[in-house]
Amino acid sequence: MEVTTNPPCNTALLEEYIPSGENPWTSQKIKHLYRRLAYGVNLAGIDATLPLTPTTVVDSIIDTAINLPQTAAPSWGYFSISDFADFDLENPANVSQWFIQTAGDTIEGGLRARLTLFWMNHFVTELDSYGSYAPYMFQYYNLMQTHALGNFKEFVRAVGVNSTMLIYLNGFENTSNNPNENYARELFELFTLGENNNYTQEDIIQASRALTGYNHWDDPGAQIYFDQSTWDESPKTVFGSEEFYTYDELIDTLFELRETEIAQFICTKIYKYFVSHQYDVITQEDIINPLAQTLIDANFEMAPVLRQLFKSQHFFDDRALGIVIKNPYDVVFNYINEGNFFYNEPVLNGLVYYTGVIGQEIYSPPDVSGWQRDQTWINTATLLARWQIMELFNGYLFDLELQAQFVDLARELSSDSNDPYVITKAVVDFFNSKELFTQADYQVATSVLKWEVPQNYYDDGIWNLDYESAPYQVYLLLNHITKLPEFQLK
Repeated sequence: MEVTTNPPCNTALLEEYIPSGENPWTSQKIKHLYRRLAYGVNLAGIDATLPLTPTTVVDSIIDTAINLPQTAAPSWGYFSISDFADFDLENPANVSQWFIQTAGDTIEGGLRARLTLFWMNHFVTELDSYGSYAPYMFQYYNLMQTHALGNFKEFVRAVGVNSTMLIYLNGFENTSNNPNENYARELFELFTLGENNNYTQEDIIQASRALTGYNHWDDPGAQIYFDQSTWDESPKTVFGSEEFYTYDELIDTLFELRETEIAQFICTKIYKYFVSHQYDVITQEDIINPLAQTLIDANFEMAPVLRQLFKSQHFFDDRALGIVIKNPYDVVFNYINEGNFFYNEPVLNGLVYYTGVIGQEIYSPPDVSGWQRDQTWINTATLLARWQIMELFNGYLFDLELQAQFVDLARELSSDSNDPYVITKAVVDFFNSKELFTQADYQVATSVLKWEVPQNYYDDGIWNLDYESAPYQVYLLLNHITKLPEFQLK
């Protein structure tokens, strides 16, 4: 989104958020934190977090993400094609396995999972472009996960020689005798500087020559590595500096001569993803530029920037809550985590398919610029499909006779109330970032919960959450909640 000239809604600054009577630390703010930084938090997690300070919680989330072990490589993770006994049979099964692994990591991986998918939409590749080859799929995911909270400069350096990227953006074809500019162009435009931001077409041409040489493998499907004979060893002039650039030297020069542009570009993208898709010149000056300076001062380590942003008054401002449209993964995986609902591999396999149907086919973004997020997630078709998918999931749990999960959740949230309005409001508010717009909206939701049970059962105290039809009634309420406009926001 372009920078606007309209005054910002959120004028809070980067100073650390210290709860006060006027601005308390609440369950609402905790849910906001976990919906943006991870994929939701259940009631027990909220209760455990409330006694802690926001600073302590943010540091814990980031430290946990940094120290989390990498997802173990599958047995086939570094296979060449010749290592498969039956490639046509085994490779598709391995691709399916890694889809499920990615979904499971998303639910359980907290901030690292969130950032892994964020970077997959920054350093974009497309599964079809490398023949749906499972080892490259894993190696790309592993790269995103490894560097998710690390040093951005080293991240950029590693991405450019990743086999998946070398194939996707034609680096594998880039030789001294047959130069290809694709990766050099995206390195500047999409990965580091931003479109038309202090580089020229000649810089792209010259940089592409420095990026030659990564054209060799020992076997199809093996890792691609440097071949000296295909490297352009002549001088190149990039950003006005002439050198016999190797790949590493080019990356060093890029970050030395364009550090400000890189830092502002990346911090803008971080801001748009974690805080708000909309920002203006005031936000640029007061929030994004200071974050960029923090990134430069930290020698492009990402963690200090994340700590500064996520601890800030700006991030926790009430005007930052409930203004970001959930992506498809948010819709289903936040719901699972927050409700503490059952899932297994078949469920994950189904949800990977259905999130693809509603616009987030993981490992296959629409093009090299990735998903543009926010309002692009929602149209008449995808909104209806979102409703249907959530109803399917709730129905699956109900049919498995796991409906006790629904009642237990309602009981916990409402302190075991037998008042349908109290129960309804507690459950509705739990799954939404903000209260519903009008009291009438709560009354409509309450009528859904009350279903066909005679009114006198409520008036006389006959009905409660132990009532025979209560699981079905809560099931209906959950289906209603997932169709609310507020449910689509985080």
